[in-house]
Formats: sequence, C-alpha cells, structure tokens
Amino acid sequence: MTVMIDDAGVGDLLFGVVIGGYRSETGEFFYDVVDIKYFQYPMFKRKRYLEETSRVVFDILNRLKVKDDEPIYICSGSIFDRACLDLKAKYNNLVQVSKITGVAQHLTETAYLDEVRNLGYEPTLDREKKRARSFFHMLNWVRRDPRRIRYVKTGWPRLRRYNLRARRTACD
Repeated sequence: MTVMIDDAGVGDLLFGVVIGGYRSETGEFFYDVVDIKYFQYPMFKRKRYLEETSRVVFDILNRLKVKDDEPIYICSGSIFDRACLDLKAKYNNLVQVSKITGVAQHLTETAYLDEVRNLGYEPTLDREKKRARSFFHMLNWVRRDPRRIRYVKTGWPRLRRYNLRARRTACD
C-alpha cells in the first residue's frame, strides 16, 4: 500500500494550510489544518508552522494506520521540510519526496476550498491558472470587512505593501 501527503493553501492569502493524506489502494483520505495563527506574527517569523506541519502529518499517518513497511510519498513543498526530516528519522528509506498529483491532490485541494467557503469566501473558478487574480480577489474580500483580517496570512513580509484596511465599494 502507498500513502501520499499533500498540502493546499500555502500560497493563498486566506486561511491556514490543509494537509491531506491519501492511501491510493483503499481510497482512504484524512486531512487536518495548520492553523492560520502559524502564518501570523510571532509564530510565522519563528517558522513554527514547520513543527506544526510535522505534527499534523504524523497525526494523519496515525489515522491512516500506516505500517512500518508502507511507502510514503510527500509533497516537495517547503512547508514539509521539517516533516520530511522527522519522517525519514522514523521510516527511513520508505519516504519519497515527490510531486503529488491525481486524486490525492484533488482531495486535498477540495478540502482547502471547502474550508475557505466555510469562512464565507467563494473562490474564483480559475484560481489555479490565474494566481494573481485569485490573490486580489481574496484581498478585496478581506478589505470589504475589517473583521476578516483574522483569516489572513499576515506574516508574509511582502503583504505590508497592501493596505488591508477596509474599503467601501459601490456594492457595499
């Protein structure tokens, strides 16, 4: 059997990050969230999201009841840097860093989209193809209601160039 670990939402402005685990042979899928607080100060500056991601990965593997001889494929994204080290320390050669595609990627992405919809945000249809458009769509959604700032990955240093204070539009 094979387990695949993927992430969704790392590059998005809103929400935390969804980490998904999928066993291809059985179709089992579990996910959990690296909370938004890990992408805000002071935790973001200290890169605490790396430790939390590792913890979430191990929790998902426990829920999947991974066996000691089961291969684990984990996404190559930098959010998994600590998790990869921790996994290799426990599972050694069974851990492979790779690009995750197919069902595992789709389920993880869908879980992320469901989570941001739970905030009241409706993602753009072409968000993967037009990342900049998606970013500004999210940014404008936050600006329309200052209470939404709590959903933003405010730890990003470049985010300071954008005024996150609410703006009134003709539609409000």
